[in-house]
Amino acid sequence: MPQDMATNGGMITAAFKREFHDAFEVQCQQKKSVLQVGVKDRGPIQGSSFTINDLGTVEMQASGSRFGDTVWSVPEAGTRLALMADYDLFVPIEPRDEPKLAANPTSEYMQACLAAEMRQRDRTIYNAFGASINRKNVDGETYTPTPLPAAQLIGASAAPMNKAKIVRARKLFRANHADTDILYMMYNAEILEQILTDDELTKWDRETIQAIQDGDVAKKWAGFMWLPYEDIKSVTAGDPAVTTQTTFAFAQGAVHFARVPISNFDIAVRPDKKNVKQIGGIASYGAGRANEKKVVGIDFVV
Repeated sequence: MPQDMATNGGMITAAFKREFHDAFEVQCQQKKSVLQVGVKDRGPIQGSSFTINDLGTVEMQASGSRFGDTVWSVPEAGTRLALMADYDLFVPIEPRDEPKLAANPTSEYMQACLAAEMRQRDRTIYNAFGASINRKNVDGETYTPTPLPAAQLIGASAAPMNKAKIVRARKLFRANHADTDILYMMYNAEILEQILTDDELTKWDRETIQAIQDGDVAKKWAGFMWLPYEDIKSVTAGDPAVTTQTTFAFAQGAVHFARVPISNFDIAVRPDKKNVKQIGGIASYGAGRANEKKVVGIDFVV
């Protein structure tokens, strides 16, 4: 009996095998702390908060007449209070899933948890640059919120990140005698695009701009070490709507940061949840601005 090739000829394809992936491609993400390099790390903190002491300056003065009274100069002093906040992350792995997978997700889950922990460090640090910090200059527990002064803010003025804003920030650090430490500038994808399409900036330093065009912006340029950070605050308002983002330039140690690992990230078995494997940990974070003159906030339109 003749075979029906039109019908039966393709049936063997039903038995074709499939090779399953034995790993997971982890989504692109920030995996390391970017901002921690520029802060003063206070290490583990015992308590729900920590203090930052600040001290003003004094100046010499003419001595006056011989055998005259002593004139004392007492610098202003204050204490700032930075609060700690707790964060946690837990990811379950159902044991019944593992034999059914060609790939074991445990390692990738742990990598994702550790990357999330690094990003939380940076979010805490970023917020501290622009937030008010409680400060007192007399004994007691009465603190006054101290914002970043208007003099340390460069407004958007309906303009993108441009040469004028970068130069203005550099000027403020020099005027404040705050440029003796390493200076940093946070940048994101929007700032990168605006720099590369600004003729004034691309003419500024051709050698460095060439490195930027090659994708290397984390070098010293215009007096700043450029740190890539995407989680920059964005606000949309007005009619028509305008989106403004806020980045910060800062001097080394302008913010103090503390981290306390309450429970290090590890893998545990939960007998109360049918022996589910649990990857996770708990940590406490806190950050506070130590010196307003070491921080410049820059708004720009995107």
